[in-house]
Amino acid sequence: MTSRHEQWARLRRQLWQPPRAHGEQPRERVVGPLELFYDLVVVVLIAQAARHLAEHLTWRGLGEFAVVFALVWIAWLNGSLHHELHGREDARGRSMFLLQILVLVPLGAFIPEAGGSRGAAFAVDAGVLFAVLAVLWLLAARGDSPEYRRPSLLYVTGTAVCAVVLAASVALPAGLRVLTWGLLAVAYLAGFAIVIATAIPVQAVALSVTDAVAERFGLFIIIVLGETVTGVVDGLAHEPTSALTLAVGLVAVVVGFGAWWTYFDFAGHRLPRPARASTLQWMLVHLPLTAAVAAMGAAMVGLVEHAHADRTPATTAWVLSGAAAVVLCATMLLAASLRVWRQDRELYRPLARTCVVVAFAAVVLGAVRPAPLVLGLALVILLAIPWGLAVVHRLSSGADPGP
Repeated sequence: MTSRHEQWARLRRQLWQPPRAHGEQPRERVVGPLELFYDLVVVVLIAQAARHLAEHLTWRGLGEFAVVFALVWIAWLNGSLHHELHGREDARGRSMFLLQILVLVPLGAFIPEAGGSRGAAFAVDAGVLFAVLAVLWLLAARGDSPEYRRPSLLYVTGTAVCAVVLAASVALPAGLRVLTWGLLAVAYLAGFAIVIATAIPVQAVALSVTDAVAERFGLFIIIVLGETVTGVVDGLAHEPTSALTLAVGLVAVVVGFGAWWTYFDFAGHRLPRPARASTLQWMLVHLPLTAAVAAMGAAMVGLVEHAHADRTPATTAWVLSGAAAVVLCATMLLAASLRVWRQDRELYRPLARTCVVVAFAAVVLGAVRPAPLVLGLALVILLAIPWGLAVVHRLSSGADPGP
């Protein structure tokens, strides 16, 4: 009986291990299927937000999209960093991901009307999600050594306050509720920045970006980029097939491919410098970058649907061109945090200036609002300019011209 009891105890310890302490995460690992499944669930929510934006391509719709996207991205960041710092591949780790997924699924159903009739339901569910995240961080903090205790408790407190404010926003009118969510997202990110910026050296080492984190962020970008293809497919599915409509759709796919090319050629799957400011910059810049990619997918629906128009509708042109400009500028901000920024300054410094000029040209293009096909082709050309500059530089310096 004692032997069997010991066997069960040993099995229980193997299946349900305590959270990994700060600083004990493996520095070399690959992203696992559990994390990819979680990311796919989160991208379903992003797809819901992008689809709502495609159907309500107005400035108000864009504002609601930005707020909802920020909250979803912050929740994803929390779940991702918690697993990176404290998670294990045991039954407990899987159960924690499953718990988050069970809360995320109904949240996705509330997203299309989060700014209206289902805003209260969204607020309650989002509050529950952040409460779950606060509990997960609290359980991990129980095993912290003294040097990690203060920042851990600050982070848990901030996440718990976020949960309370989200739930309390149920009592607010719809417009004020969305504004409160937006201010809350900004405040939360500011608190996140303060926690990292004020970390002591040993804490900063534990919070540094590993290869797995860089891979995780890159894979998330890839999954969100799929929304650009979804946007084109949705547009083509709702319009009569014609040569012009098909041409606009395929050009829009190339624009999305250009966003992929820009990110992964110059910033993706690369580590930031081992400094707190660089780590913080690297993480936070991914928020507008990912949001811009999702917004591009939403705008592509309208681009295809108005393929025969003499001029692209104003909001469609602004969102698509503006999102392309954000991708260019955000990628360079991301690159400025990387180790290669200083190692290959002869490439990155002129490349950054070029991307700023190209981004400005994209915004001007959105203001001009040419026909959808012309707009798409012009964006393809603009996105190709930084890559062309990089190829010329690498050829002239004798380096490998490949990515």
